Amino acid sequence: MTEPDIFYILGNKVRRDLLSHLTCTECYFSFLSSKVSVSSTAVAKHLKIMEREGILKSYEREGPFIGPARKYYDIAISKTYVATVTPNLFWYRGLDLGGESLEKTNIDLSRIPKDHDSLLGMVHSFHELTSELEKVLKALQAVESRREVLMRQIKERYLKEIGDMTQLAILHYILLVGEATVDELSDRLNLKEREVLVKAQELDRFVPLIIKDGTIKIDEERLKQKLGGESDARED
Repeated sequence: MTEPDIFYILGNKVRRDLLSHLTCTECYFSFLSSKVSVSSTAVAKHLKIMEREGILKSYEREGPFIGPARKYYDIAISKTYVATVTPNLFWYRGLDLGGESLEKTNIDLSRIPKDHDSLLGMVHSFHELTSELEKVLKALQAVESRREVLMRQIKERYLKEIGDMTQLAILHYILLVGEATVDELSDRLNLKEREVLVKAQELDRFVPLIIKDGTIKIDEERLKQKLGGESDARED
């Protein structure tokens, strides 16, 4: 299979929103349609495009109730995409995630001069910088591989112990972006702002949050305190 045209896929907001929902869990068609503000016909078109590009896979599965099987969608790739666009550079690469065991890397730019007297010196330094970039990419690949595994474990644990998909979607998004406004989450999850606030307050019972001035983020101090309490409890 050829490399998917990831920039074409990500260039459309509806497709980005659909992918955001699918990173929380596999979804059936009608659920996805309810989470974006376009017609079901448009959703079907976007899903077909992403399936054609190899981003998604679909399959039918029997539901919990009597009736026809539902068509589910799931993300079919595990990659990180890196791109640089400047007046002098344009390149991008997809990095496969999984199986990377890099624990430590050393990036050293001090040995590469910034000023050069010759064209050959410039070419040599560019080549050396590219070698350092490869180290950065390997480190990024390792970090994202571990984040991928950990996010899957967080989702599985949260659904098993708490079981609220909307709370999980809020937690998932905040972990990825750092913080989010209520308005942003309302748009992302296709919920009323009041519903977002209620779900965030419920989530705060399990994962400490700061909910202030219309912004929601992880409360790192309370999180550390809770972890310390859990550590003390384990020691007892």
